[in-house]
Parts: sequence; C-alpha cells; structure tokens
Amino acid sequence: MSWLLALILLPLAGALAVAGLRSNDRLATLTALGVSIANLALVVPLWIAYDPGGERIQQTWSMDWIPAFGVHVSFGTDGIALLMIAVIALLVPIVIGALSSTDRLPEGRTAGGFLSLILLQEALTIAVFAATDVFLFYVLFEIMLIPMYFLIGYYGGARRQYAAVKFFLYSFLGGLIMLASAIGAYSIASDELGEGTFDWATLVAVVSDAPTTTQIWLFLGFFLAFAIKAPLVPFHTWLPDAAGQAPIAVTVLLVGVLDKVGTFGFLRYSLPMFPEASQELAPLVLVLAVVGVIYGSILAAGQQDMKRFVAYVSIAHFGFIALGIFAFTTQAMVGSATYMLNHSIATGMLILVVGIVATRGGSTRISDYGGMARVTPILGAMLLIAGLSTLSLPGTNSFISEFLVLLGSFGTRPVYTIIATVGMVLAAMYVLWLYQRIMTGPVRGDALVGAGGGPGTAVAPEVGAKKAIRDLSTKEIAVLAPLVVLVLGLGFYPKPVLDTVTPSVEATLSAVQER
Repeated sequence: MSWLLALILLPLAGALAVAGLRSNDRLATLTALGVSIANLALVVPLWIAYDPGGERIQQTWSMDWIPAFGVHVSFGTDGIALLMIAVIALLVPIVIGALSSTDRLPEGRTAGGFLSLILLQEALTIAVFAATDVFLFYVLFEIMLIPMYFLIGYYGGARRQYAAVKFFLYSFLGGLIMLASAIGAYSIASDELGEGTFDWATLVAVVSDAPTTTQIWLFLGFFLAFAIKAPLVPFHTWLPDAAGQAPIAVTVLLVGVLDKVGTFGFLRYSLPMFPEASQELAPLVLVLAVVGVIYGSILAAGQQDMKRFVAYVSIAHFGFIALGIFAFTTQAMVGSATYMLNHSIATGMLILVVGIVATRGGSTRISDYGGMARVTPILGAMLLIAGLSTLSLPGTNSFISEFLVLLGSFGTRPVYTIIATVGMVLAAMYVLWLYQRIMTGPVRGDALVGAGGGPGTAVAPEVGAKKAIRDLSTKEIAVLAPLVVLVLGLGFYPKPVLDTVTPSVEATLSAVQER
C-alpha cells in the first residue's frame, strides 16, 4: 500500500472512530488530534519518496472501478499535488488544537460530530488532489461538498443555512458542467482509441490533439467549475457568505485548502488537456484575474467583519494565482504553484488569529476593537506576522511567490501585471489598516471596554471598565508556532518548495507550449 493511499484511508477511519465518540467531547478531540498528527507524520515518507527528477506522477495506486467505462480508482501525486496534500495534513491538527480557542459550537452540537466531519473533509480533499482518473476526480469534487455543507450549515453562524446552501449549489452546478466536458473528452478518446477511458494521462495525450473549437467548449466546462471553486470574480459571491458564517476551523480549511482545488484544476486538467483553448482564452481569464485583484482589495478595505475581510483578501490573492498560471512562463507558474501553498499558510494563520481575537472579545466586528496589543501583546505580534505574510513582505513566505508571479508575467502580459501590481499597494493598506484598528492606540471598543465607558479606564467590574482579556496561552502559542516557523522559514529559504514544484510546472508548461 502506498503512503498516498494511507494518507487518504487514515483520516477516513479516524472520522468513523470519532463519530462514535459523540458522548465524550474530550476523548473525541484527543482521538481526532492523534489521527491528524499521525496523518501529518505520513507526509514525511511521502515527501522523501517523491523524486522531482522522476516521473510526472509518482506514488501511484490503482484498481478497477467501472471497467465497462474505463473508470478506475487511481491515485498519484506530482510536485504541485504534494504541496497541497502536505498543507492540508498540516492545517487539520492545527485547527483541531486551536478549536477551544477559536470556536464555540452551537447548543446541542458535539465535538465528536464536528471533528468527524473535519477528518472526513481531510480524507476527501487529499483524495481530490491525488486522483488521476478524471471521473474519480469529478466524483470526489462533488462528494467533498457534503461534509463542508454540514460543517457550515450545522455549526456556523446565524445565517449558516443560507451560506451552506449557496456554497453547495454554486460548486455542485459547476461540477455538473465539468462532468459534461469530461464526458466529451471521454467520447473523443473513444473515437480515437476505439475504447473510452477517463485516465488522466491518456486523455491529455488524446484530447490535446482535438480541434481548437472542440477544446474551447470542453475547456469552458472545466474552467467554470474551477473558477467557481477558486473563486474568480464574478463567480466568487458564495465565498464571503460561507467564510463569514462558517466556524473558524472550517474557514481555515475552506479558504486555505478547498479553494485551491480550483487553481490546482487549472494546472492539472485545463492546461494539459486543452492547450490550444487555454492559450486562446487566456486573455479572458487574465481580465477576470486582475479584476479580482483590484475588486477583492477594495472590498477587503471596506469590510467591517474580520472573517469577510479575510474572504475578500483571498479573492484578491486568487487573482494573482490565476495571473501567474495563464501568463505561460515558468517563473510565473512556479510562483502561482507556490502561492497556493503560501496563501494556505498565511491565510490559515490570519484566520486562526482572527478567531482567537473574536473569541476573546465576543465579536467579529473590527470597530468593536482598538488598542488590543496593550493587553495582549503576543496576540498582537501573531496578527502582525500573519498580516505581513498576507501582504507579501520580503522575508515572509508569500513574498517569493508574488515576486515570481509578477516577474514572470511582466514579459508576456505587461499590462495585466502592472494593473495587478496596484493590488500589492492596496494589500499593504488594508492589512496595516486592519492591524491599526484592532491593535494600536488606546484600549477602546465594545469588545474590550464595557458599554458606557471610555478608553483608558482601570480594570473593574463596573459598566464602562476594561474587560479582562487574556493573552495567548502556552498551548495557543504552540499551536500557532508551526505556522510562524513556515512563514519565516520559507521566507528566507524557499528552495525545498521550489525544487519540488518546478519539474511539474515545467511539464505542464511544455504541454501547452508544444501546441
């Protein structure tokens, strides 16, 4: 059995075990944490076994599923998928460890039910990134919506049902359209080979030779599904609602990992299978990308809710990722592939810190805070580190990715790159503004000061006094520490990630440029 298959089966088995522990929240939490840490440990041999100079798809495993239609349950990983599998394996134990600090489950909901869905989501998401059969990818693409629907709809905020249904319908509809294109690709393979197949490598070899018009129609089906998932403007409207209503732990996985299925899909499926269509429609995608950068940045600056702020920041960042992918240069595409990882780290940390702030103050409204760093200096430092990584400050992990995207895109897409550069300026403004409003100045705001009082009052139980807000505990620092290490470590030494992802990017790019 391959390490990759073990990474899928372990959290799946863990989800079943934790689901049976609904009467004991502590045991459920410890079990889920243990399973997730064990799964993270499995990433180490998977990473060691991966050879960047070897075959494009490695650690393969396959079995027949529907032989009559050439469908297999088949998994494998390349450098890009390896990064995404590693980051979700990292984030799941972190969100479980931070659960008591970031989320209060609704009345009547148990930690066992919540954590079993988290582990199920982990298993399905790893399987999506690892799938090498297009039909299997579609099935997992749709099935992975189910645990996320319940995580939002059962455990979220006041408008959780609306947000969950909107999330599900958007993604499900996109998946159905992708299925139509996958069937079209199957038909082309059937005509060319005499038998149909959904094998990814075979479809890449056959469908990439189809007429340009045919490729365009099939490309659009996959593109719509991936653009919704990413999300690109104007297919983004489900994300602020879902992120705003989901629990913090779920928002980390939703914004940090699940959205990457869209940009991963561009790299794994859209470009290699439909190279001519990708080049023909690149200007359209680039327009959506730079519009997303500017639109997301402007709306992020105007948000009053911290969770919706992070959602719009992510929309802007996905614009950068799409720009790098469709610039069709090695530098830009490597930048986009590593941006997927670094965005997950930076945004995951930002969401967790926002969740801790909101739990301390009892509100996600930015205007309810002010001067919080005076009473929680360590928490303020964590928000600053996450914010600086989000705005891609040199020395943080996100900088090299954004730099490569802009450097690689400028030579082939200078106009789009210049417009996107404005987003960097806006990012510095909205991130620093967020930090300033929440953390600097005198202590103020309803979350920190009792109603009727003013800033600077002494700690006391009476109305108008400062509320007792504690700083990060040792446990909370330990939970956030791995993300801090990655933010700074990858900022100064990104070579392991770049070496892992570059061969896969070059293989993808060569498949496009040869057409």
